[in-house]
Amino acid sequence: TMPKEPAVLRQNILDTTAAILACGIDPKKCVLFRQSLVPEHAELAWILGCLTNVPRLLRLPQWKMKRASQNSEGTVGLLTYPVLQAADILLYKSTRVPVGEDQVLHLELAQDIAQHFNKKYGEFFPVPRAILSEL
Repeated sequence: TMPKEPAVLRQNILDTTAAILACGIDPKKCVLFRQSLVPEHAELAWILGCLTNVPRLLRLPQWKMKRASQNSEGTVGLLTYPVLQAADILLYKSTRVPVGEDQVLHLELAQDIAQHFNKKYGEFFPVPRAILSEL
């Protein structure tokens, strides 16, 4: 949600990929891809954003904290980032999502959005559940 220098962004992508591989992810068993190259993420985020009300997003604690750190000038990207996260989850019809405690409310938003979409348009998205770990 913050502008980055293109060279820094490219290096961050490479560093993140190297870290994932160093953790033992086997690229023969898992698909690794750069999300920004898949336009359906942004397209679904737009659709879901049109179904999500602003007061719901304004109540998320992450919005309040980050907005405070930006001198009360939070960006639209910061506000709608949880909708993009929901699109990331729902696009692949995920049923279980590993999250930390700090992301539980964002997953609850994804659940709410999935339920709202399904009620309006028929059963399409599974309602994702959290996998919480003590680690």
